[in-house]
Amino acid sequence: MPRELRDTPDAWPVNATATPFTGNKTSVRTDDVVMPDGSVVRRDYQVHPGSVAVLALDDQDRVVVIRQYRHPVRARLWEIPAGLLDVPGENPLHAAQRELYEEAHIKAEDWRVLADVYTTPGGCDEAVRIFLARGLSDAEGERYAVSEEEADMDHARVPLAELLSGVLAGELHNNCLVVGALALAAARAGDGEDALRPALAPWPARPFPA
Repeated sequence: MPRELRDTPDAWPVNATATPFTGNKTSVRTDDVVMPDGSVVRRDYQVHPGSVAVLALDDQDRVVVIRQYRHPVRARLWEIPAGLLDVPGENPLHAAQRELYEEAHIKAEDWRVLADVYTTPGGCDEAVRIFLARGLSDAEGERYAVSEEEADMDHARVPLAELLSGVLAGELHNNCLVVGALALAAARAGDGEDALRPALAPWPARPFPA
């Protein structure tokens, strides 16, 4: 890939920083950032631990999806299983396997990386790794006990083609579902699913032990 098409690390100087709000999982930070011309501007952004998401694909080319109420946007969204990196430096593959079990009671034999994205880089530092999981089967043991919004989730398996149509029609809006479905379609149009990065590929945005 040409060098100009690669995102590159950079960090402009910060004269002062403060954390005016700290929540249960995230916080808000205010930085005074020095611009290239020497001026200083204030930037507020959400500090986020990072997330993982799983596009779980069964042998009938259906994707495991859930529908969950999302209060900030006042909507029930169809999504793929996802969750936070609860522990700093947590292995994202292990987190994704946990989320697939907790939200869908499913395990998978084959894992690949579909895409790494920043959800809203202008206002939040959240990084998400989206996995492709294949070779699905039911998980053993009791289902994970859910509460709050998760207690009202719907579950379904939807053909990938139907998800792609919903994305392009503007009917599906969850970013992980949208990126995951389009990334899988792009992979199939290119070198194929088996050419995707391995599940333990490096992730500079959220480094983890090998």
